Amino acid sequence: MIVRSWMLCWVAAVTLLAGCGGATGPGQTPSATGAWTPPLTAWGDPDLQGMWPIDKLNGTPLQRPESFGERALLDDDEYAERVKRLKGLNARYDEEIKSNKMGIGHWAEMGQPNRLTSLIVEPANGRLPALTPEGERRSAAMTSSWSNIPFDKVSDFNALDRCITRGLPASMFPFMYNSGIEIVQAPGYVVIRLELIHETRIVPLDGRPPLDRAIEQWLGESRGRFDGDTLVIETTNFNGESPMTIVGPGGKPIPTSEQLRIVERLRRSGAATIDYEIAVEDPVVLTRPWKAAFPLELDPKYRFFEYACHEDNSAVRNYIEASRYERAHAAHPR
Repeated sequence: MIVRSWMLCWVAAVTLLAGCGGATGPGQTPSATGAWTPPLTAWGDPDLQGMWPIDKLNGTPLQRPESFGERALLDDDEYAERVKRLKGLNARYDEEIKSNKMGIGHWAEMGQPNRLTSLIVEPANGRLPALTPEGERRSAAMTSSWSNIPFDKVSDFNALDRCITRGLPASMFPFMYNSGIEIVQAPGYVVIRLELIHETRIVPLDGRPPLDRAIEQWLGESRGRFDGDTLVIETTNFNGESPMTIVGPGGKPIPTSEQLRIVERLRRSGAATIDYEIAVEDPVVLTRPWKAAFPLELDPKYRFFEYACHEDNSAVRNYIEASRYERAHAAHPR
């Protein structure tokens, strides 16, 4: 459950983000007391199905800027500044159309303003915990297309560079584009489709035992259950080869290990909202667990775009060939 100390801020944030909690939609009726009743599937499970893209959250940082301390929401002036900043960034698309020049405005989807200071809610400062000594060692050894190194081999690039996966928990956080999430259900299963990178998480609900720990996968192995109207998903059996969060320019890479364990909770809180929470622990690389929480907003009009990442994509090869050329030129300058 989301900690009590954060609950009031959470309710305010959901209202500010979605503005539709408590509405009644198809298959949903108020209870005798007037409270909203979550819908059920034909076989009796809480119904979470639909398109729940998280592109609207792109303007919200995963980690809270240190200047906010333990404050979960922006004040009026800070919110106005975010509105102004995102308005300018989102205007780039139309500006590029007018100038007949395509640039970052056609790639980056900057989201909509909200008052959340971060997606992380625990620790109370909204920041990732410190790494263990082993976590620091692994972080220092991680490389990606953002690294200032000569590139010799494919493994110099991380899993996202190579279009394998964003991994978990990174795949459940907004990205600059292709942030679609779709939930599909069938008796005994919940399926979570991810637009980036064309992955599908199949979550069985039948109580089957976990896989042997020797079987490791990029997105781990998930098992789910309904606790009342809340879907609880526990994922283990990771291979420890993908970053915990997206690696960007100047950012410190956060590693994962085979001991990564993730618990997600999804609860339908209104006709068009899901309260989403993800708790992350990895005792090999993290000094303590951390948790993020934010609302998902239903958008039936959202459509996935194909993420054909490596179709005619020669970026990895070009990095390596350019590095080889630079070394040869440095060794034998003309």
